[in-house]
Amino acid sequence: MTETKTYTPGVQKYIDEAKRLQVERDEHLARARGWKFDTIAVHGLYSLEESYRNNQGALIEPLYLSASQSYRDSDELEAALAYLIPTWCYTRIANPTTYYLEWALALLEGYRTGYETSCCATSSGMAAIAMAVDPFLVKQKEGEKINFVSCVKVYGGTFQLFNLRRGLERGIEVRWVLHPEDAEEWKSKIDANTRFVYMEGPSNPQQGFCDIQAVADAAHAFGIPFIFDATCATPALTRPIAHGADIVIHSLTKSITAGGTAVGGALISRKPITTNIANDHPLFKASFAEYVKFLPYRDNGPASSPFNAMMALNDLRTLRTRMDLVSRSCQTVAEWLGKPPRVYQVDFLGLPSHPLHGLAERYMSLVDSNDGTGHQLPRFGHLMSFRVDGPPENARKVYDGFKMIYRATDLGRIKSVATIPAISTHQQQGEEARRMADVPPQLIRLCVGGEDPADVIADLEQALARL
Repeated sequence: MTETKTYTPGVQKYIDEAKRLQVERDEHLARARGWKFDTIAVHGLYSLEESYRNNQGALIEPLYLSASQSYRDSDELEAALAYLIPTWCYTRIANPTTYYLEWALALLEGYRTGYETSCCATSSGMAAIAMAVDPFLVKQKEGEKINFVSCVKVYGGTFQLFNLRRGLERGIEVRWVLHPEDAEEWKSKIDANTRFVYMEGPSNPQQGFCDIQAVADAAHAFGIPFIFDATCATPALTRPIAHGADIVIHSLTKSITAGGTAVGGALISRKPITTNIANDHPLFKASFAEYVKFLPYRDNGPASSPFNAMMALNDLRTLRTRMDLVSRSCQTVAEWLGKPPRVYQVDFLGLPSHPLHGLAERYMSLVDSNDGTGHQLPRFGHLMSFRVDGPPENARKVYDGFKMIYRATDLGRIKSVATIPAISTHQQQGEEARRMADVPPQLIRLCVGGEDPADVIADLEQALARL
């Protein structure tokens, strides 16, 4: 029999009050799940009732900069620190502003997927990746040889985390997939000791992609989760959970916070995830992001700044229309870059000539759009790259010639930004790893922003004319 724990009348009073408020929140959550994508992005889970009751009727979610929460008495303190009532207690653990962001992201990533979702916001995208993968990399018996499978075409920081921090430093085997579009290659790498499968799509900067459903099925056949980094797509263009992914990663610093004012990350999990890890915590499988929030996150401390969470929330409100704009502009620029003789290759999933165009088109489209026939409009994001003819010095000459496009390692900005990954984001990987990931020194990564694409093209044209 399960023992029923009893609490003092004072503690029970706070538990009962929390239950009443939870009913109200659940009712609002049910309404929010019936909204369209843009409405969720604008409102999230911040309700009229909450604005009146807690926030002086403020239309916008308040920014809570206090590092900690005070309690009315010892009974409320006990109930809060036992997680019996909603609390934020300390901003390393939780914060009201961060909660607003987490609920909005959870609802957007779960939008029309058929799954409920939960979210944990972090201080950066790399923190989100670490928080997502580490709970699966525990040893369950002495001498156990564990591994995980990842596409090699990932952001340079992700490669370093996996290859150096988890591989070389901790002795965990990383199995790299060189051709993520090949479902059979994924299957060949997974075995009984594999803990999770990881993909980034579209990948930065090469535009790698995979058959999401096929890779998810391959992972689930072994009872392990499929983790998908959808930073460059955002839930406005693809929601991998609808196709079998268990956990979705975002660097909020990038596409979601396009204004460039904040750093942040998030992991969103479906309920439940697939995993064969023997973890007896009830949330581990049922609501993985909440499990991370309550335990590993609390202990490791990768907390999101409330100010950064507010910046992300504000940019999130216009996500769908913004991703539509930058996707269409990037399409125009990519098509133009296919014409100059000094460019020998353009990497953009939106080009029909791209070998993965058909695959990406199955999974990427503008949410809640309509092409007039009932189908959503294909959209492929703001990220692309192009390769300059000749030696690496030619790419640097073109890059140094930009007069409007910013030279920076950032991406997903409302302003167009470019970098040379071989000497920046992927420099630490080393030449051999860059060759495996198809990141040559002639490659310039370009993220097209909200400018008129004609002006972006004009800047590219004058820079290429320097050769």
